[in-house]
Amino acid sequence: MQLRKDVISQNWVIQEDGETTWPNLSGCPFCPGREAMTPQTIYSHLDAKGLWDVRVTPHVRPLYRIEGDPQRCAVGVHDQMRSLGAHEVVIENPRHHLRLAQESDDNVGQVLRAFISRISDLKKDRRFRYVSVFRNQGKLAGQEEAHPHSQITATPFFPRRVVYELRALQNYFKLKERCLLCDIVQQELEQKARTVDWTDQFVAYCPFASRVPFEVWVLPTRHHCAFEEDLNTWDRQLHFARFLKSIVRRLETVAQDHHIVLHTTPNLDGKYDRPDYWRTLLEDFHWHFEIVPLRQSTTRSYFLKDVYYNPVLPEHAAEQLRKAEIDQVSG
Repeated sequence: MQLRKDVISQNWVIQEDGETTWPNLSGCPFCPGREAMTPQTIYSHLDAKGLWDVRVTPHVRPLYRIEGDPQRCAVGVHDQMRSLGAHEVVIENPRHHLRLAQESDDNVGQVLRAFISRISDLKKDRRFRYVSVFRNQGKLAGQEEAHPHSQITATPFFPRRVVYELRALQNYFKLKERCLLCDIVQQELEQKARTVDWTDQFVAYCPFASRVPFEVWVLPTRHHCAFEEDLNTWDRQLHFARFLKSIVRRLETVAQDHHIVLHTTPNLDGKYDRPDYWRTLLEDFHWHFEIVPLRQSTTRSYFLKDVYYNPVLPEHAAEQLRKAEIDQVSG
């Protein structure tokens, strides 16, 4: 397995010669009592009875391998390297069919703690430039196992969308000496046309140019570039867990299937050709979660030749989500 860079789109593509034969697993490998069906546990939180309620393990079919060096090389005008990185699974709770929106506040808080622990640990490895956390729920989102889980990847490159975002925020800061997302948060809270919910610590809103119907971004109202450093107390983790859960419950009134992706700061201790390039990152970047609902479309594709098509105005989407009746799940 290797990584090849598209010189035109700047995308890194995982390539292999023939599909990998996946292990033939009988039963759910994430359920309690079946820990031997997955690689070794690298993080866990135990309940009062000494049983795990959150567990992190390397992916049984990893896209990236953690051993060795990138071995980056030129192939004519192209770039190529080994599929170096880390690929982990966060098993969110012991119960097989318990969705994130149904979990207790404490349980979601412990999932966030697992994210924080693993991001912080992976960023100690200077080979990795970026750590991604993402969650796929439902068949439309490509959920691999029915058991609720999230995934973490660490790579020696930036995903293309992250690069665009980093540069846009950096350019805005150079122009105005302010964080772009801070300005957006202030505007959304003043106008309240696209806000879904907010507290004194966090806000959720439908972006002005939402890519798909009911897309929502969730982020802190105060500036901070790094998720894993900002949510550094249990009270703040619990507050965010409760807030994130409420947003997901609202979204599930219109779409059960969705992607959740965390955007946090790159690894500032990573190996870079230009180590001073990200010198304003602490001031210009603002961590956030992007939630992209997926619904069966009976009209046209939401993605048309590199231009998104969204048949629901974000102002209308936010209003519908604000008014959504949701069951309160806490504890």
